[in-house]
Amino acid sequence: MDSPELYHVKQQFTLGAYKSLVDLTLPDPDSPDYTPTLVYQARAHLAVDSPSTAYSIIPKDTENVALKAVAALAHFVEAEADSSKEAERDAALEELRDLCVEVEGDDADATEWEKGTVRVLAGTAFARAGEIEEALETLGAGTDTRNLEAVGYTVQIYLSINRPDLARKEFERAKRWAEDDLLLQQIEASIGLATGRDAYADAHAYFTEQLANPSLTSPRLLTARGVARLLRGEVQAAKSDLEEAQTQMGGKPDAETLGAQVVAAGLGSAKSADADQLFSQLSTEHPGFPLVLDVERKAHLFDELAAKFAVPPVAAA
Repeated sequence: MDSPELYHVKQQFTLGAYKSLVDLTLPDPDSPDYTPTLVYQARAHLAVDSPSTAYSIIPKDTENVALKAVAALAHFVEAEADSSKEAERDAALEELRDLCVEVEGDDADATEWEKGTVRVLAGTAFARAGEIEEALETLGAGTDTRNLEAVGYTVQIYLSINRPDLARKEFERAKRWAEDDLLLQQIEASIGLATGRDAYADAHAYFTEQLANPSLTSPRLLTARGVARLLRGEVQAAKSDLEEAQTQMGGKPDAETLGAQVVAAGLGSAKSADADQLFSQLSTEHPGFPLVLDVERKAHLFDELAAKFAVPPVAAA
């Protein structure tokens, strides 16, 4: 069973309170909480787009497989953003594959938590690299895995490829043993957000309940509720959530918040230049964001089709 301190760390990570984890003072290195807390802190640095810091806080001489995995993921994320670092990117993926092999079997020198963490971090990298089948296999999709975080990532992958039916199956399988875990509730909320079940009521209620926690500050939760409110047609309330999320991020929104702000600015009766300005910012700062890529694909398709038609001359009067 986790200590109260480690339980709180996991809760903060699950709910996206990354700044709290980044600023956290680590326990004594001899404490059983040291390694998992360090892993969550490094992952929090990755979540706020600081892979170099994530890598720097991992001891260089560590033999712990979970710490090795988070260091490899940090290397991958850093190389992923630079097209000139393809060799480093591939090397990080190979290291993660080797670690997955290392933790296989009952005789592996690692705890069950460490084994599960390796698989989650490796699966995350594989999915980001476009290796969807490898990611799903690594995470244990379709099996009776008892790794709820792996289930959560599996659900996200299925939702990203428009397979909510398979996402729902993973969730229903996990319900048999995970009971009313916080992460399980979040998985259900994410499925509801993607499918529109019950008019997004469950997702909206979950995010609102977590935001009521007085000990939690999570701009990611605000963004998530803002998206739920957009989908429910509550545009002004959504804009309020997104503005507050941006404020909590120090005035610089992350990709998800900025993407939601683009959508919010384009809704309502008074569509303004704000939407174009925000989209320009999004495409400049986050060129790989799904909304940006989708618009680019559709613009290219429009140009292709338009080129097939000749505009007839204007008829003379």
